[in-house]
Amino acid sequence: ISAPNIHHSTVMFRSPGPEDAELTAVIGATVPTGFEQTAAEEVQEKLGSASRISRDRGKIYFQVPAQRLPQVHRLRSVDNLFVVVQEFKYYEFKENKEDALKDLEDLVKKLCWTDPLKVWELNNSLKKKKTKRKKHNLQSTASRERMNDGGEEGGADQSNTNDQEDCAQNLEAVAGGQNTEKPQGVASRDGVEQEADNEQSDVKGEVQASSESGTKAGDGQTGEGEPKVLRFRVTCNRAGDKHSFTSNEAARDFGGAVQEHFQWKADMTNFDVEVLLNIHNNEVVVGIALTEESLHRRNITHFGPTTLRSTLAYGMLRLCDPQPTDIIVDPMCGTGAIPIEGATEWPYCYHIAGDNSPQAVKRAANNICSLLRKNESKDSGLGVPLDIIQWDICNLPLRTGSVDIVVTDMPFGKRMGSKKKNWDLYPACLMEMGRICTPGTGRAVLLTQDKKCFAKALSRVGHIWRRAQTVWVNVGGLHAAVYLLRRTWERAEERRSW
Repeated sequence: ISAPNIHHSTVMFRSPGPEDAELTAVIGATVPTGFEQTAAEEVQEKLGSASRISRDRGKIYFQVPAQRLPQVHRLRSVDNLFVVVQEFKYYEFKENKEDALKDLEDLVKKLCWTDPLKVWELNNSLKKKKTKRKKHNLQSTASRERMNDGGEEGGADQSNTNDQEDCAQNLEAVAGGQNTEKPQGVASRDGVEQEADNEQSDVKGEVQASSESGTKAGDGQTGEGEPKVLRFRVTCNRAGDKHSFTSNEAARDFGGAVQEHFQWKADMTNFDVEVLLNIHNNEVVVGIALTEESLHRRNITHFGPTTLRSTLAYGMLRLCDPQPTDIIVDPMCGTGAIPIEGATEWPYCYHIAGDNSPQAVKRAANNICSLLRKNESKDSGLGVPLDIIQWDICNLPLRTGSVDIVVTDMPFGKRMGSKKKNWDLYPACLMEMGRICTPGTGRAVLLTQDKKCFAKALSRVGHIWRRAQTVWVNVGGLHAAVYLLRRTWERAEERRSW
């Protein structure tokens, strides 16, 4: 899209003022598919706002005062946030491609952008404050470390890395006396790393309207006192097979109209504003992104071949309704996403994580150390009620009936383990989980994509486990299920190899 001889309009950045107290925003949030109701319950519980679940799976909408944006960002079940400019529940697309795209172009001028842009500005000012606090905390931590080391010069990053390795070694030492050999047929899995959770029919297109200017985002101030010219990009998420256009075409033409309307500069990478165009069949939602990266990355710094998203881990934990003093075990913890999320959100429970893989235990230990350091930077001074150990999932070093909840991500047989091994592994796991869980009140929440194998295994242990609920989820394009199981009163057989 060429835009010759354009005089760019400008936007003055400002600090939040009294006028923002009256500003309300309709917030859109993407959440793990299948856990929309869980996210809606969290919003009601923590913000007091009712949510509407979108027909497009994996999204909810709720209204809040703009001043409550900090609390919105602290929600545990949401991946990405955006402020809604306008929503069209029954948008009529023309059959002809050119006409349909022309209608999208014309839509830009009809939308009311003023309040959503105010919300975006307010959100931006909050992010800047957070960044300043983070830098200050990092500098303070680095200063303390230099003082503790007798003034020795060494970057904070290097010190952090050494701390992580030392901490991992210390936590692994807890496993002393346990069998450190990898048992046959036992694998760990923790979801799918860094993959989008859209339905397979979703198509994502992004557009950069071509601009004659090649300046970077930091060059917005062309002279002293001159306001900054905003840079933008348009991202289109489209689902449905009855559209005459592609996502790229919709983003391109809608982006061209946005550029013409606001006179902003287009930039695919160093952008200030990300305009979202979400199209799901005949539903259209226009929004402005409030998150630069997904909130599900909040806890994990050391990733493995498979890493479960923190938002999905939260949904699984919430499903089993943890109560104070509950003992919660993740016997196949991988990089520790579930127990770390549990210890963060349910600090009055005791969390035990374990895995048969020494590499997984080390990564999880490093992630725990990162969490401890983050808590230290907030001057909370509190540890986390979480321990990690290397063990054999089929022979856990835990007393019979001593555990309240088991939550784990079982191997799918894709990236970790194999479908063939799962036929032996799953029944053995369920038996051992049944042994350690408290009869009558114990529960388990288990994620797997190998649904056929799991159903067969569950039928073999039906005397100790009853299926209470199934939540169908999408994990990186794989259709998986989260099963809530309840422990029966039936006595489980004792099983010991030593």
